[in-house]
Amino acid sequence: MKVEVEKQPDSVSTLQIELPAEQVAKEWNAIADNFARYAKIPGYRPGKAPRRVIEAKFKKEIQEEVTKKLVSKSYREAIAEKQLRVVSLTNLEDVQISDDKTMRFRATVITAPEFDLPDYKNITVQLPPLEVTEQEIDAAMERLREQSADFVEIEPERPLQMDDFAVIDFEGTIEGQPIREMAPDASKNLQGGKKFWLQLGPENFLPKFCEQLIGQKKGETRLAIVNFPTDLPVKELAGKKADYAVTLREIKQKVLPELNDTFAAKLAKDKTLAELRKLVAHDLEHEKEHAIERAKESQIIKALQEQTQFDLPPQLLRNETRRALGELVQQNRERGVPDGMLKSKEKELVQGAGSLAAHRLKTNFSLNRIAEAEKIQVTSEEIEERIRKQAARYNVSVEKMRKEIDQHEGINSLVEEILLGKTIDFLEANVSVKTAAAVDKEGRPSKENS
Repeated sequence: MKVEVEKQPDSVSTLQIELPAEQVAKEWNAIADNFARYAKIPGYRPGKAPRRVIEAKFKKEIQEEVTKKLVSKSYREAIAEKQLRVVSLTNLEDVQISDDKTMRFRATVITAPEFDLPDYKNITVQLPPLEVTEQEIDAAMERLREQSADFVEIEPERPLQMDDFAVIDFEGTIEGQPIREMAPDASKNLQGGKKFWLQLGPENFLPKFCEQLIGQKKGETRLAIVNFPTDLPVKELAGKKADYAVTLREIKQKVLPELNDTFAAKLAKDKTLAELRKLVAHDLEHEKEHAIERAKESQIIKALQEQTQFDLPPQLLRNETRRALGELVQQNRERGVPDGMLKSKEKELVQGAGSLAAHRLKTNFSLNRIAEAEKIQVTSEEIEERIRKQAARYNVSVEKMRKEIDQHEGINSLVEEILLGKTIDFLEANVSVKTAAAVDKEGRPSKENS
């Protein structure tokens, strides 16, 4: 096999591949023999038609079979022979089989950028201490109190004041037209609602809304005027003055439970307050263990980003940016952001997608090079184990999960995911760790450990 590589700008390479006549003829004859064995040719018994007749009638079909069998195989061999780090095949074209049975074709590929790896076996990471402090346990207990709070109606009745929880009905209009009609895609918080809970605070909710409700009595209806900023994402409302009719239904006050054994027993059956604190401390320790692993990974990736310099293949970056943009749009839709608002933020979304795509690609190129240097590979057992875990996670059969993978990203994407994960694990096992200073009971930092 003869292979010529022509390198072009932007990490693009063109391979001119030529297969010798002997190799092509051998494959051609084997496929032609198969056609001859089963072909029905008028005037000839099955399997008895001359080769020239078979080739004349089925030349196109034979050539397609030969091409299908040899092109893919020889392309992979050419990549290996020239030791190209191919990340994407963009085109296979100009496949020709000459009368002398030589085959030629051209493959256009995108290759990974060339760069020097940093000292990846000695990346320094700064990690939070694993020790759980009394202050952290106290803070967690307070969060549990907040989650267990009761909301009781204020007795005796008094006017509304800051920090109260108001249950209101409200409806917004602009120059007499309901906001829900003029901006149907706007958030319901802008349009209005029934039995809406609002904690009064200077910065809560709409601009200057809460301040206008101070002193309101239960059952009373008030007019609250809101001036929307000119940069409001909802263009129909930006820079306009809205009138809100606000009816106060109830005034609630948050009541926190006492920290005692009764409180503990409600959250954890038959547990005392001291035992609940131990359970909380145990949970916090697990959270810290996960946080430490996340901190390791993020700092490793940050170090690789800072210590490697190379240009990304433009076509690959464009494709990944489109993919990242689709993900960002979907995430915002799931959060309830209307399409109109997404359209108004299109420039910011595209910029964010571009940054995300560049970060992903640079990280993946670096990790792949490290995997190559350390001979980290993915086994068939690891692939099967990952498929089984995903099948169990989604409560489907292993075969169905395998088909889902093939139909979407494909097995190559799964292999890449496993490979990058193993490479991160390798890097985490080789970091140089500095533990951040812990804090003692009096809030004083302890000595840093290395």
